[in-house]
Parts: sequence; C-alpha cells; structure tokens
Amino acid sequence: MEKVKTKRHLVRNIVLIVLAVLVLGFVAYKLISGYVSSLPKYTYSYGTVTQDSMVSYPDTSFAVISDTHYYDTSLGTTGAAFEECLASDRKLLKESAELLERAVDRILESDVKFVLSSGDLTKDGERINHEKVAEQFQRLVDAGIKVYVVPGNHDVDNPLAVRYVGDGTEPVENVSEEEFAEIYSNFGYGDAIMRDPETLSYVAEPEDGLWLVALDTNEYEKNQPDTEEVWAGELVQSQIDWLEGVLAQAAEKGKAVIVLEHHGIVEHWEGQSKLHPDYLLSDYKYVGKLLTSYGVRLAFTGHYHAQDISLEDNGDEGFIYDLETGSLSTAPCSMRFCTISDNNFTDKTEHLIDSYGADFAASARAFVKKTIYTEAYNTLKGYRVSDKDSDYIADTISEAFLAHYDGNEDASTRVEIDKSKLSLWSKFIYSQYSYAIEGLWVDLEPADSNVTFSLGSVS
Repeated sequence: MEKVKTKRHLVRNIVLIVLAVLVLGFVAYKLISGYVSSLPKYTYSYGTVTQDSMVSYPDTSFAVISDTHYYDTSLGTTGAAFEECLASDRKLLKESAELLERAVDRILESDVKFVLSSGDLTKDGERINHEKVAEQFQRLVDAGIKVYVVPGNHDVDNPLAVRYVGDGTEPVENVSEEEFAEIYSNFGYGDAIMRDPETLSYVAEPEDGLWLVALDTNEYEKNQPDTEEVWAGELVQSQIDWLEGVLAQAAEKGKAVIVLEHHGIVEHWEGQSKLHPDYLLSDYKYVGKLLTSYGVRLAFTGHYHAQDISLEDNGDEGFIYDLETGSLSTAPCSMRFCTISDNNFTDKTEHLIDSYGADFAASARAFVKKTIYTEAYNTLKGYRVSDKDSDYIADTISEAFLAHYDGNEDASTRVEIDKSKLSLWSKFIYSQYSYAIEGLWVDLEPADSNVTFSLGSVS
C-alpha cells in the first residue's frame, strides 16, 4: 500500500513539473517573441532636430479627404455577388460618386489652397473609377486649388477589380503603378520636386516653405490573382533611405514638412496594433521616431475609416500628430478643413451625411453598425458562443466602433456589458476581446475634430 502511495506521489510530482516547464516555456516564448517583434525590421538614421530648433510652419489652409472608395454604378448594383459585397463591408458604394461630388462642391465653396487625399481612392483599383475620381479632382485644379494624392491598398494592381453581372462578377481593367502616376499627374505627380525612383512616393511644395512628403506605404507587389489585396503597409529599406535624404534636405533648407500616407504611424486606440496591425505601418514606431527626429509634426493618414487624431510625444526628441481622416464612403463620411496660423493648427470637421438630412444620416450609421455587427457575430459564432450571447456582445462591439468612427468618443453614451448575462464560455471569449471595446471608447489626446493645438510644443 505504501509503495502505491509513493508511486502516485511521484507521478503527481512529475505531472506538476511537466506543467511548470510548459508554463515557463510558454511565458519565455511570449517574452522572447514580444521582444523580437518590438525590434525594427529596417535600419534608421535619425536626425538631430529638437523642439528648440524646429522650424515654424507657414500659414496656409487645406482640406483633407480619405478612402473615397469611388464606385461607378455602371459596374453593377444588383445580384447576389454585389449584395454580398455590400453586406460584408462598411462602404456606401452606391452613394460614393455623389459623396465625392458633394465633397468637391464643398471644397470649392471654401477658401482652402490645396487638398490632400490619403489613399483608397477607388473601390478596388478599377481604371474607370480612377478616371472618374480624376475628373472630380480636376474641377478643383481648374479652380486654382491644388490636389495631392497617394495610393491606398485598394488602388494599384488589385486582383479584385470587377464588374457585377447577374449573380456573379467578371474582371475589369485595373491600373499599374505607372498608370496610377499618369492618371494623377495633375494631382501631385506632375509637379513633384522629387520622386522616389522605386515607388509612388514623391515630394511637393504646396506652399512656400512647406514640403509635402507623400509616401506610398502599400505592398501591392504581393497581390496574387483571385485573392483579396494585401492590406498591410510598410516602407522597405530603399524607401527609408530615400525618406531620410528628403528629410535631411528639408532640414537643411529650413522647410517645414507634413506627411501624407495611407497607413497609420501612431496607434489610434490602445490595442489597435494587436487587433488590427495591418492598419498601422510596419515599424510604425520607428518611422514615427524618424519623422519626429527631423521635426515633422503632422502626418495625414487614412485606412481605418475613423476620424481620429493621436499624438506621439517623444519629449525633447520631438512630437508628431497622426491625423487619421474618416472614409468619405463610410458614415459619418468625414472631411477635414485645416488651417495653420502663427504655428498653430486648427481642424474643422464636417460630416457629409448631415447634408442629406436626418433620415439618411441615421440609416447610413445603421448600415455601418450592421456590417460591423455581422462580422463580430460571425467571429463569435466561430468560437461556438451561443446565438444570444453572440448577439449581445456583437451589438456592444459595433457601438464601440461606430463611436470611434465618429471621433471624439463620448464615453457617457456607452452601455456597459453585463457579464452576468453571459455563459461561462462566453465570458471567457469576451475576456479575449474586451480590451478592444475598452480601447475604442477611450479617446486618446487630443480631440479628434474641431480642435486647435500648437505646432511649437505639446501643450
């Protein structure tokens, strides 16, 4: 009997030791992998500009739009494939052409000197859609308002450029890098003072003393036939070297710099890099540090369809605001009107859906909420969460994203989830994603719209 107890005790100890080794191994793996993932993929040579030596920005005014996702309805608006496309996305595709036209009309009524567009100009890179976007932008140029664009992940060599026929699709002509630059030659590429020889990045001078560095952050060379386009973005070493050279020249000539790109360089909510890393530039922290080290304080981005401004403050080494502009085709269809005066930046945000009236605005927001809800619900069901709990959690998630898209998230309107209503398994699954809901409801400084801040220092 004593031998049996001793044997059981030995087996138990072995099991405990094995479990301890597995736990320690897992912890060590997480620590090591986390450390490795935090290291830069590329090499950077930082500048030496400090807050005391940063040049002031010249006075100017400009508008910013992003993610127009223009869709010409001649490509089809009926059939099972088109309905599936609408149901799985956040975009008001049928209204996208009118939304861009209204945005251009509004800009023509303003007194801005130039316009920035931070990518995803088209639904999926269809040539006809690029040409239609160019027609609208030409209206601005004809009125003496300069326009500067960069491509987004949807715009170049996209294998999903299609028209909708019956219940299916058929391919239509997309555009290459060279064709993109040709179509948009009047909108940045034709009057660029510098071009990156390997990408669609360029430099322009929209205002005396102000350089616009337009960065092509996309990876469309990785696109494969019959698959979704690559969403992620990065600057490879040759682009980084080119950027460093541009920034060094700007510092030497005393030029203030603003950056235009599709992917974000600052997290817009705590946890974004965990849930949606493809919306941030690879090495975004190091690219941001590179920009601040040369005194860049403004970067205009898109991609996430949210109206949000985030600050990265590196102390004496500088600071940068990432001004992400919401999608023109996703409610609330935001656009920015910006002024720089006495080295202070002011944003005035307008939501185009408000020009359609309250009923359309409500239905547009409801449409966006429904698409987010459906994606969240299907994800939860994939984890075998019950129908009831999936519905409850998905509704909470969709409300959080809708608030983030609007900008200036009002936490007082948040409805807290009652975890006592969830099953034990649902509580566990919810705990894996609760950080996203928490993060989305916290509005990182500064305010996201209708805000003024100094470009001389962080107040």
